[in-house]
Amino acid sequence: MAAPPLLTLQGVALTFGGTPLIEGADLTIAPGERACLVGRNGSGKSTLMRIAAGLVEPDRGVRFLQPGTTIRYLAQEPDFSGFSTTLDFVESGLQPGDANHRARYLLESLGLTGQEDPARLSGGEGRRAALAQALAPEPDVLLLDEPTNHLDLPAIEWLESELRNVRAALVLISHDRRFLSALSRATVWLDRGVTRRIEQGFSGFEAWRDAFFEEEERDRHKLDRKIADEEHWLRYGVTARRKRNVRRLGNLHALRKERRDDRRPVGSVTMQAGEAEASGALVVEAKGAGKSYGERRIVDDLSLRVMRGDRLGIVGANGAGKTTLINLLTGKLAPDSGSVAQGTNLKLMLLDQARAVLEPGQTVTDVLTGGRGDSVTVNGVSRHVIGYLKDFLFAPEQARTPVSVLSGGERNRLLIARALAQPANLLVLDEPTNDLDLETLDLLQEMLGEYAGTLILVSHDRDFLDRVVGSVLVAEGEGRWVEYAGGYTDMVTQRGAGIQARTAPAKAKAEPRERPPAAGLPPGRPRLGFKDQHELKTLPARIEKLEGAIAQLRTILADANLYARDPARFEKASGMLAQAETELSAAEERWLELEMLREA
Repeated sequence: MAAPPLLTLQGVALTFGGTPLIEGADLTIAPGERACLVGRNGSGKSTLMRIAAGLVEPDRGVRFLQPGTTIRYLAQEPDFSGFSTTLDFVESGLQPGDANHRARYLLESLGLTGQEDPARLSGGEGRRAALAQALAPEPDVLLLDEPTNHLDLPAIEWLESELRNVRAALVLISHDRRFLSALSRATVWLDRGVTRRIEQGFSGFEAWRDAFFEEEERDRHKLDRKIADEEHWLRYGVTARRKRNVRRLGNLHALRKERRDDRRPVGSVTMQAGEAEASGALVVEAKGAGKSYGERRIVDDLSLRVMRGDRLGIVGANGAGKTTLINLLTGKLAPDSGSVAQGTNLKLMLLDQARAVLEPGQTVTDVLTGGRGDSVTVNGVSRHVIGYLKDFLFAPEQARTPVSVLSGGERNRLLIARALAQPANLLVLDEPTNDLDLETLDLLQEMLGEYAGTLILVSHDRDFLDRVVGSVLVAEGEGRWVEYAGGYTDMVTQRGAGIQARTAPAKAKAEPRERPPAAGLPPGRPRLGFKDQHELKTLPARIEKLEGAIAQLRTILADANLYARDPARFEKASGMLAQAETELSAAEERWLELEMLREA
């Protein structure tokens, strides 16, 4: 018999005034679940996740959690108040009896020491600490809201590897297509307040969604025709009995009500970059450029030419010096050695990662107009600010909204709207994809594809890099930057490896678990016999093989419908899993015993 769901939401609804945010959401999380939760910005994904975590009470609906089930929720903005170090923060998430060594392992793997002051963490460091706290207790259910935000490529790839091996059921919200495709086996779509589910990972979702919209549009067209036919009959049809007329009139009113109540998908973002007069053919040229801070070399002997119309991606681990490199290329910093020259007639537009230009007290309109009137000029054409905001999915009533109440995705869309209104022939975008929904990412990609100027893009989104850039400049360490033709995947093929962390994280796969010293070790200076030496040499491969087998068996058993479909296979896989876990535990115990003998 299949195991019962760990967590169930049925008919959940929540309204924050006006149109309901969520009005018919269902969510079932089975043991071993690997699901992604997708939907437009503002559709209520994070709210639904918080309801699932028990942090928000819905207006109606049922939430049921199996007794004894543990849940960990990764919020977009974790609360570090009351903790003196990151280790204290991570250990606060542990259950009684949990081993502290896992907290330290996760912190080290994510590039933290555990002694950092939480009040002084950057966005990326805060996200790493929050991830460590969520993963440390090895819960039954993991709810992760945008776990890759502010992470660099090495951390994202490490996290993918770690999540593949956790036993917890996963529900993920992310804008990173490749991350979702790698980890999900089911997709829950929150659309206009209701959820729809397909038993496929994210890689199959977009084709299914597009087919759904096409079918919905056909149904809407049929409804419009039916209304038109009924209206024509009432005006010009043969006179019939009064009761029949009254019934058909009632039917028409019902059809019209159905049409009024039909909630269409939210409109698409319309993006158009303000373009200035063309720059010269040469945009930037670096010759033997170098830049250092103290003894640390950020850029060493860089020679690079960026021509008009180029699409250059810049990738590297956090702290590799990507921002310093951008400042060198755009003339904000002078090199310590060599030269960097900008071309003629350059008009630069920089969208920085810090989003520092947004002041909390400003209104949305003030951000776009600079506080001067109600119009914004795009490509020489004056437009009313409300019409321009609609292109970026802002409602008219949000025009006077303070920036401080906007969501992360809305702030990012506003910054992009402001940036694209400025005439420029050189776009420099530093992490533009953070907090954007997938449809907005698609339209941003299309806009950049049609942009006539030059683009320099810093991003950790592998899929977005593959779709947009023509070459990738990679931090190779010690200030060396190397350019590779093609997108991120092409770069990995040419290098033979992805991006490495500046301080290499611990191995993604945990080493054999810490255990107390084995009992019964002989006194004195014991020696390993030939048989023991051979066993010690071969045990790591056996442990790795057992771990691989366990991962495969857990994948098989994660299928919630397996027992109903094939009970014999379910029983066989369950028995094999129990045996493999027993053998793994024995192998790790033996490896530890022999290793202690060898060290003695």
